[in-house]
Amino acid sequence: MCPFIRVPTGGSTVSAAVPTDDPLVRERAHLASSRAALRAMREEVEALDIKDVTANWVNSIVLERQIEDRIKALADLSHTPLFFGRLDYLPPTQHGQRFYIGRRHVHDAHGDPMVIDWRAPVSQPYYQASKKDPQDVGLRRRFGYTGGELTAYEDEHLSDPAELERASRLLQTEIERPRVGPMRDIVATIQPEQDEIVRSDLSGTLCVQGGPGTGKTAVGLHRVAYLLYAHRERLARTGTLVIGPNRSFLQYIEQVLPALGELEVKQATVDDLVAHVEVRGTDEAATAVVKGDARMAEVLRRAVRSHVTLPSEPLMVVRGSRRWRVPAHELEEIVTELTERDIRYGAAREALPQRIAHAVLVRMEQAGEAPDDRVQNAVARNPAVKAVVKECWPPVDPAKLVLRLLGDAEFLAEHAAGILDEEEQKLLLWTKPARSVKTAKWSAADAVLIDEATDLVERTHSLGHVVLDEAQDLSPMQYRAVGRRCTTGSATVLGDLAQGTTPWATQSWQTALAHLGKPGSRVEELTAGFRVPSEVIAYASRLLPHMAAGLAPVESVRENPGAFEIREGGDAGAVVTACVDALGHEGSIGLIAADARIGVLAEALEEAGLSYLAPGEETTAESRLTLVPASLAKGLEYDYVVLDEPAAVVDGEPDERTGLRRLYVSLTRAVSGLTIVHAAPLPEQLAPRA
Repeated sequence: MCPFIRVPTGGSTVSAAVPTDDPLVRERAHLASSRAALRAMREEVEALDIKDVTANWVNSIVLERQIEDRIKALADLSHTPLFFGRLDYLPPTQHGQRFYIGRRHVHDAHGDPMVIDWRAPVSQPYYQASKKDPQDVGLRRRFGYTGGELTAYEDEHLSDPAELERASRLLQTEIERPRVGPMRDIVATIQPEQDEIVRSDLSGTLCVQGGPGTGKTAVGLHRVAYLLYAHRERLARTGTLVIGPNRSFLQYIEQVLPALGELEVKQATVDDLVAHVEVRGTDEAATAVVKGDARMAEVLRRAVRSHVTLPSEPLMVVRGSRRWRVPAHELEEIVTELTERDIRYGAAREALPQRIAHAVLVRMEQAGEAPDDRVQNAVARNPAVKAVVKECWPPVDPAKLVLRLLGDAEFLAEHAAGILDEEEQKLLLWTKPARSVKTAKWSAADAVLIDEATDLVERTHSLGHVVLDEAQDLSPMQYRAVGRRCTTGSATVLGDLAQGTTPWATQSWQTALAHLGKPGSRVEELTAGFRVPSEVIAYASRLLPHMAAGLAPVESVRENPGAFEIREGGDAGAVVTACVDALGHEGSIGLIAADARIGVLAEALEEAGLSYLAPGEETTAESRLTLVPASLAKGLEYDYVVLDEPAAVVDGEPDERTGLRRLYVSLTRAVSGLTIVHAAPLPEQLAPRA
């Protein structure tokens, strides 16, 4: 007679005959039980009645929102495995218990855990345990899924010395699994070196240097999810933010955190953070480099402080029948003291009337009066005091200040003296000065300058943690803008120096971290490639000595080298043929080309009847081809990539080094295969090294 286990179905528990000697059947039964338990958890929240709980309508709205967020977090995503692994601990550790590791915590009706959140301390050995260091784990089981259904498992007996160390077949399959749609989480495939970064302490800023395919972006997102789990109350109060290079990138990664149950993390670009004015203009590269230079911070500080003037006349305050006189030299001392404290311009301006009022109150007390705080506040609001403040410490509009700096040669020269040379000042000045803030054709770099000036006047709100991805492309002034958003918090900085494709791209993480306001922060390097095929990364690495000497090439750890082909073709038709061939494979296809070639290729695809998407648009089973300008390829991944005319990608940049870096990015977007199509000769730097 076959033994029985209880399998929940549709929220209720029924008896079903399940052969317990078949491990796969037992695991499927646990999956069904866990899904039923998750449904019960969600139904319990949905059934909450808060009518008689809240004291007022404000509390009611807050509680309703919290309940709605909780319901969303308890959603069961049908094609996302509820758990992906299992740990069997050796007795007496954890009492010899068995834990299923998944994306979120699930408990049964008695509160006993059925799935353990991957971020919990008890789950860490799933990523860190090995034969050399089993961490009291007897068995680690990985699960394989097809369309949300559990179809396979694989065991590692970590305590058995006879069992050889070997690569996990299921792990490899999950890494290489074709993707359609936005970026997905890597929670089931996190490697030990990645896990150490993910679980790093909140208090310190961490910089991760990682080449293509090392998973640095996914590591940064999973770090956010981990920090929210470990420090939820603190970060709920202070906030978290993910900063990406562009909108296409943010759309690509936007589903990762919700899949991990985190719904409250905001995402933005640097341009979003500094959107004080409408950006309608562009700068020449040389001008943008000067505007992005950290020295501009001192130019702006001088310009802001230049508005402060010392009083030349005494102050007379009339209250009732009495007059109180504060001599000019005393007013001068008050203004000078505030200036030397170097506090923000706006804060000092708010403090000045109170300081003057205090000087008046001292005289009142000397005359035998007993004024209190109300009297001091009244004196601070006195018209005579307001007039002194307006004269000595007038309000400053940050946008108008930058407008004047860029349009008034004398004003710029006065405050840039000894900081910027004459040629640099000429680069900053507009050919035709704008009449007003609204009519000015501000550039992205101008907006960053306005943000710096705004912070000099009034402190920028600081968050608890900021993740900054593709950080190598930021200018020093952009680093400062991001740093202002985490002055009292910490940051995770992600990037690859070899992929810096802006004229101001950083050459050193230590320098970048100093501009961010986090000098001396820890820098970790990821060199093991899990995403890019070994043949592809080896080919792309030929460029490294010519554009980023000293950086270690990524070492692919994949057993499957991937498909790699170079085709000589005379026209866009050859590119279309390569796309058709790529579409014969499963998964997403990216056609990457120099920006100037996008129009020609778009016409060729349309003539061939091939529909295509723009970067950031979500791929589907019916629409898997994306036409990608090389300038937007950074951070994106596709199963198969067709790269058009590498030489055109290089020639599309202002200098050779930047062009080679853009090509390096384009070459390394493939997860399963790369086809290069070219009519022009390939760049000589791609020739095999002697």
